[in-house]
Amino acid sequence: MAGRNYPQTDRDLLRLIERSPGGRAGYKQLIRELGLGGGRERRLLLEHLARMTASGALQKVNHDQWAVPKPNDRGTQARATSTRRGRYPTAASFNRDNLVSGKLDLHRDGFGFVRVPGEDDIFIPPPEINGAMQGDQVLVEVGPPQRDGRRSGRIARVLNRKHPTIVGIFHYARPQKRHDSPLVRGNYVTPLDERMTQPILIPDGLEVPLQKEGSPHRVLGEEARAQLEEDWRNLEGMAVDVEITDFPTTARPATGRVIEVLGDKDAFGVDVEIIIRKHHLPHVFPDNVLGEARAQAAELNGEYIHELESTPWNGFGTRPGESGRIDFRSFPIVTIDGETAKDFDDAVHARLLPSGNWELQVHIADVAEYVLPGGALDLEARLRGTSVYFPDRAIPMLPQELSSDMCSLRPHENRLVLSCVMEIDQRGEVLRYQVMEGIIRSAQRMTYTNVQRVLDEDANALREFADLLPEFKRMETLSRLLNRKRVRRGSIDFDLPEPVVQFNEAGEMQGIVRSERIWAHRLIEEFMLSANECVATWIESQGVPGIYRIHEPPDARRVVEFEETAAGFGYSLGIGNLPVRKVQTRGDRRDARGSGRAAKTHEVTEEIPVTPRMYQKLTERIAGKPEERILAYLMLRSLKQAAYSEQNEGHFALASPTYTHFTSPIRRYPDLIVHRIVKDLLHSGANSMGGAVLSDKPSPWANPRFTKHAADLEGPIMASELAAIAQESSERERGSEDAERELIEWKKIKFMQDRVGEDFDAMILSATKYGLFVELDGLFVEGLVPIDSLRDDRYYFNESSRRICGDRNGRCYAMGQKVRVLLDRVDRVNRRLQFAILEDESGPLAPADGERPAKPGAHPYKPPKGAGKKRSKKSIQREKKAKRGKKR
Repeated sequence: MAGRNYPQTDRDLLRLIERSPGGRAGYKQLIRELGLGGGRERRLLLEHLARMTASGALQKVNHDQWAVPKPNDRGTQARATSTRRGRYPTAASFNRDNLVSGKLDLHRDGFGFVRVPGEDDIFIPPPEINGAMQGDQVLVEVGPPQRDGRRSGRIARVLNRKHPTIVGIFHYARPQKRHDSPLVRGNYVTPLDERMTQPILIPDGLEVPLQKEGSPHRVLGEEARAQLEEDWRNLEGMAVDVEITDFPTTARPATGRVIEVLGDKDAFGVDVEIIIRKHHLPHVFPDNVLGEARAQAAELNGEYIHELESTPWNGFGTRPGESGRIDFRSFPIVTIDGETAKDFDDAVHARLLPSGNWELQVHIADVAEYVLPGGALDLEARLRGTSVYFPDRAIPMLPQELSSDMCSLRPHENRLVLSCVMEIDQRGEVLRYQVMEGIIRSAQRMTYTNVQRVLDEDANALREFADLLPEFKRMETLSRLLNRKRVRRGSIDFDLPEPVVQFNEAGEMQGIVRSERIWAHRLIEEFMLSANECVATWIESQGVPGIYRIHEPPDARRVVEFEETAAGFGYSLGIGNLPVRKVQTRGDRRDARGSGRAAKTHEVTEEIPVTPRMYQKLTERIAGKPEERILAYLMLRSLKQAAYSEQNEGHFALASPTYTHFTSPIRRYPDLIVHRIVKDLLHSGANSMGGAVLSDKPSPWANPRFTKHAADLEGPIMASELAAIAQESSERERGSEDAERELIEWKKIKFMQDRVGEDFDAMILSATKYGLFVELDGLFVEGLVPIDSLRDDRYYFNESSRRICGDRNGRCYAMGQKVRVLLDRVDRVNRRLQFAILEDESGPLAPADGERPAKPGAHPYKPPKGAGKKRSKKSIQREKKAKRGKKR
């Protein structure tokens, strides 16, 4: 045994103790048996014993002896541990009947929660993580519920690893210090995800990736190459992408090899590269995908389209030519997109009919003609799910040969389209529509800015686009009719500002401004919404499985929480008195435990008959008010997220009973699937005409007898396959949104790092027990004012009123209040900003119910000397003893 290196596995240690006399072993005996040397190896042994004791695998029989617990000892130990307040159930208290699978969500402090769909989260203490990493799909052994109803458990096994690669900062091996982890020896990478607290070891020789000749992959970026030309060993502090070769266990951290050197994390453009790899966004098209895209673009080129036999559009009921297509090239059709857009997937035209009704043409690039089912191009598009847009670049779903060329509706070029033509009356109601394959030639590539200039009758714009002026005026009139129709049926329109990152000519970030939403944006939105509703209704009427864009009504709990907050501002959704039941949340029970007071109760209903019109009316009431920003933000939070589904659940926010995504097949995979369903139905002889789509159509939130569309087993695509596509696409959408949002936060932190010490106007977004979350006016930058930074009094958080109030002066801080703050600290590692309040512009708020009023003549609170410092138990006991002595 002599000379055996540590660490040992759990199994080796258990066998060694089992073979010892009496089935127990002491600390010194284990040192001799294992042949351990200095203090470091002995410390590892103690840590190992403590970990196994905490998990229930070992039992400590006295101060320096351990034994393997017998079956009856395990049950006794488990019951004793689980009933002790503040302790977590040990592994011995688990059995095979309480295994649950879920997704692990770690906290930077080491503990985690397993999210189980439809159930309460399961708390996982640090000793029970068992080598799992952030986002892993895990199998959990759930212990008995604690007194407050909370569940805790241990991770029995990792089912699926979320992160095959991890982005982090590279560090060379350094001399071990007392506070360093004893398991970290050699080169290592610190993950940039704060929830991954353990480093990744990089064995010698695996820190520099091999550059493949002619590889299209970004193995070594230009930024990194410039820094490493002189010394390839100068990787210290570089952002790298690491492939995990061995995942962590309870006894050792993960190991890996560097596959990409991205460069200094503060260098221009590296932040985008980091986000792309951190969120595992596919960003390089394989050769077979590029080859298929080029072949399809070459086969179905402009000459091929020009030679197709097609019938000119002559009103509703027009039958296609031999090619199955209808010709729209005689109409002045235009595309309207952003200034920097390169993929134009939608084009529109509006005209007034002799009957006095309107004809709206919406033409969408026929991507399904180029991307064939089951091919390499299709599989790659499904893997990506959506295009991802960053401030200075984009990751397309399809290669540029299609997205920016043959599938882009470029001006004066023949293009294949899938069209939806609608007849709309003067009230904005769709009377009939027709879905068909077509051919167009765009007359003009327009931008939102130029269209708005025309609508505003800018003299230069009127001269420049004189030929199309009547077209845009007709479009504006029709779009306003459609918008009024949506308002009548109760569609919610949250006009929340979005941040736009501005760059200078050198590519450096210059500022963050509010995005301007002009009517040109709304014009296209109204046209696309109408086309999406018509196509969804048409697919549903065919009785085949389809894919829908759904938005379910909000949960009753969320609505009640919003009503409680809105009542503080004097607003309500107008739900009225409802039959309620009283419930207590886990947080309320936890906060009340040991306080001697009853837990707070909430009154909620089983089902609240909330409608989109209630949200719409409240949105209209708060428009232009100082509290508009905060209440609109809270209303949005009370709603669920939209998703894709093979079952039609309706779209709550749009007040649309039947809705899908049809208008962006270049950048969204579900749209491509909808195109395939439509084309397959048309080729099989389905009637391309559809009836009226009226605003008073039954909906799931207004009509209790509303029935979902029952998907048949037969159709162009099986319902089971559509369900898988819908789930994958929803997950990809969430992932891309998270990546876009995180990059914006990175940009904000970088923008603010040189502004420490400056003061800003801000609004309080929320008050918590930790402090006040504020947003800077005009900058869309958020941060925290810690509660202990409010130094003029001893402040406390009132949960019932959701305010932070002073104990003596009665000053309160509440949601929606305007304050003046100073940027105190920038935490670049965790991407957090810390502020301090300079002054309260609105003055002290009146105490709410349950809050203590200011004491007459009270002086500003001054914390005692040494306040906020951690004290040991002995110092606290000495202080109490001294106080008792004074009383005597």
